[in-house]
Amino acid sequence: MGLHVIVLPAELEFPDAVFVEDAAIVIDEVAVIPIMGAPSRRGEAASLLDTLSRYRPVRFLCEPATLDGGDVLRIGRSVFVGLSRRTNMAGAAQLAEILRPYRYEVQPITVSGCLHLKSACSYIGDNTILVNRSWIESERLSGFELLDVPEEEPAAANALLLKDSVIIPASFPNTRTLLEQRGFDIRTVDVSELQKAEAGMTCCSLIFNAEATATS
Repeated sequence: MGLHVIVLPAELEFPDAVFVEDAAIVIDEVAVIPIMGAPSRRGEAASLLDTLSRYRPVRFLCEPATLDGGDVLRIGRSVFVGLSRRTNMAGAAQLAEILRPYRYEVQPITVSGCLHLKSACSYIGDNTILVNRSWIESERLSGFELLDVPEEEPAAANALLLKDSVIIPASFPNTRTLLEQRGFDIRTVDVSELQKAEAGMTCCSLIFNAEATATS
């Protein structure tokens, strides 16, 4: 799909490190290293920090904040932060403070039915969010068109938008049909092993432009 892929070395002492999305938030201007909600995962940030610092200035959250990147959904200048088992209000507030100079607006959303916000909703382009409304406070997303996942595929709301294509797990054929009928270009990937840990398409990557962008 025309992207350059940076593969980080295995972290054998941190088996969840494959879910690299949780360990950082990367926008055009800055990268943020959070304090992940699970103490056992916090050591994952070290190798990621070394790589990200080549591309972005880096900021850090501090206690009592906790935040996982899987709870952060950015759509343009709007940043939705899931308040979940892994992310608290202090984490959302500190992220808002860091991003405010770059003119991002942070909005918290309560997550009740899943581990992370992006397990329940993903931006798929065309002002549309693919969503499982029963898992989150979906009223916070009212500025967008909400496209509900099929009832028989409740975990299908985690999708990855790359350029003009939407990548979803191969195990959700009804969601694929729904999206294709709406005119979206769909690619599928077999992530069945990762799905055993409630992972989806966004969990294992951080997508960003190689060049940082200064705020005008």
